[in-house]
Amino acid sequence: MGNVFFNGFALTLGLIMAIGAQNAHVLRQGLRGEHVLLTVSVSALCDMALILVGIAGLGALFAANPDLMAVARYGGAAFLLWYGARSLRAALRGGVRAELGARTQLSRGQALLAAAGFSLLNPHAYLDTVVLLGSIGSQQAEDLRPLFAAGAITASIVWFVLLGYGARLLVPLFSRPAAWRVLDALVALMLWGIAASLLLA
Repeated sequence: MGNVFFNGFALTLGLIMAIGAQNAHVLRQGLRGEHVLLTVSVSALCDMALILVGIAGLGALFAANPDLMAVARYGGAAFLLWYGARSLRAALRGGVRAELGARTQLSRGQALLAAAGFSLLNPHAYLDTVVLLGSIGSQQAEDLRPLFAAGAITASIVWFVLLGYGARLLVPLFSRPAAWRVLDALVALMLWGIAASLLLA
């Protein structure tokens, strides 16, 4: 039974550690010290919901329905293109109040919507959590599925906490405005790259 928990934990950690739009957003919020708890909590809760509905059977439904995947793909691409443009604008402007001690740029509502958007409007999240984890979890014996889900959810929580709060270790590097400009530019390019891969898929 312990192996089932560990398998869920290890598989999820391997998937979630890949650089992606959601991780980049959590890292940036952690570096800025801006609504970190809210961002980490929303990201983890959204992952938890996706994992649970995937194991409950939604993963198979998504995999079998091209229309649902198309809606997720185009909606996600539009969101990533918009947020990439926002990041590029910040890079070109040199970062509006990029200093770590500056007042927060996002309201709580905006921070909540951004974290939810990167979690729920990202087709890669559905492919990883709903389709992949969901299909593997649903293949477990019925009495072992809760253990697999618990391992997967634990991995998600651990990762987002480490990413959001561990980002503060990089604060000395990002005390220079140039570092923020580079980060924003890289985030913009990455988001547009993911959006392009979705549209061309």
